[in-house]
Amino acid sequence: MGLKEGTRVPRLVKVAGLIGLVGVAATGCTTDEVLRFGWPEGVTPQAESMRQLWTWSVIAALAVGVLVWGLIFWSVAFHRKKSEELPRQFQYNVPLELVYTAIPFVLVVVLFYFTAVSQNYVLAKSEEPDETVNVVSFQWNWEFNYPDYRTPDGEPVRTVGTSNEVPLLVLPVGETVQYNLSSTDVIHSFFVPEFHFKRDTFPHPDKNNQDNVFENVIDREGSFIGRCAELCGTYHAMMNFEVRALSPDKFDQYMQLRTQINPRTGEPNNAAEALSAMDCGELCSPTAVTSEQFSTERTGGVPS
Repeated sequence: MGLKEGTRVPRLVKVAGLIGLVGVAATGCTTDEVLRFGWPEGVTPQAESMRQLWTWSVIAALAVGVLVWGLIFWSVAFHRKKSEELPRQFQYNVPLELVYTAIPFVLVVVLFYFTAVSQNYVLAKSEEPDETVNVVSFQWNWEFNYPDYRTPDGEPVRTVGTSNEVPLLVLPVGETVQYNLSSTDVIHSFFVPEFHFKRDTFPHPDKNNQDNVFENVIDREGSFIGRCAELCGTYHAMMNFEVRALSPDKFDQYMQLRTQINPRTGEPNNAAEALSAMDCGELCSPTAVTSEQFSTERTGGVPS
């Protein structure tokens, strides 16, 4: 009987280890995907900072979990009731209690420190960003305007989404971009998964409980879907936009075209017309490539 009990525990450990190994292998994830724990691949240094904080926080949590689970199973396996004799008691073991108190305290302090460091980096703002864009949300679409670029009529370059067009937020790579968020009706939320960042947009600046300005630096060209992440009404699910990240020279060319009059329409070039005039393949597609148009009336509200 004793021999069987002695061999059962190692066998259970082997089975548990095998199940865990098969579980990890069956996911089909690469090492990079495993370390991101489900997060998309970030495209900004700020996103990478948050990803690292998330990864190491999860690893620390798993380590604590494995320790606790191990102690539980160890107690179940080796400290089962074997007789009516009361086992040795440890409820007044002061050194052990101090250890149990000190370890969680150290874990909390370390986690707080790295959280504060990452948060300060992500929320840092420069005095003179390279580019500034005003993000205006409304039911159920987006407006992006660039106050530093003016059309011949003196108005800022502006892109407004419609029911027939997913709006493109064109930004330069490798430059500090400042986003000023606002809303014209209800609370929405500006969310780009590859930024690893979400921030609500409020209709009343004086009633805003968070900073409506943030900055980041996009580190590679590409197209990245953006969404509203705050339930805001009937067509909330269709309230998408697209970030189009271009190299600085392409961005300058794009803005130059946006500030010029289109001889065919007599109006300044819109986003689609400016991108169509540029020769850079899919990166200059005049329409969104990450989200499809929806045949719905998505303009319950109005832009600025």
